[in-house]
Amino acid sequence: MKLTLISLLISLATLAPNWILNFDQAKTEAAQSHKLILLNFSGSDWCGPCIKLKKTIFESAEFGQYANEHLVLVRADFPRLSKNQLDARQTAHNESLAEQYNKQGKFPFTVLLDANGKVLKEWDGYPQSLTIPGFIDAIQTATPASK
Repeated sequence: MKLTLISLLISLATLAPNWILNFDQAKTEAAQSHKLILLNFSGSDWCGPCIKLKKTIFESAEFGQYANEHLVLVRADFPRLSKNQLDARQTAHNESLAEQYNKQGKFPFTVLLDANGKVLKEWDGYPQSLTIPGFIDAIQTATPASK
């Protein structure tokens, strides 16, 4: 019984996608692993649609499995509560990403990029009809190799 539980926990832990905060690191990793970059702009402590997107899509096992195989995930967070504030360096980094990829300051805003930072697709907000399979299909459709 204990072995089964441990195996289950390990398998769930390996499905959880790893979100990184450094875009340059993401570009390097994407180039080396031949993956795309998914950049998500979020207001983690104030934006209801951002929180919903994270819980229903990004934290799902199905998306996690797909992301681990095909994507490098980057989160640019813009929290408002003082207890959740990022350090000055990370805040400046996120603001720089927003100047380049989210000039209108939309939340949530998700961008699919190639390893060079070229925009392939954008998702504005959290569409009510968004499903995990639909989101993955949209990523695959936007991928240059699939066109």
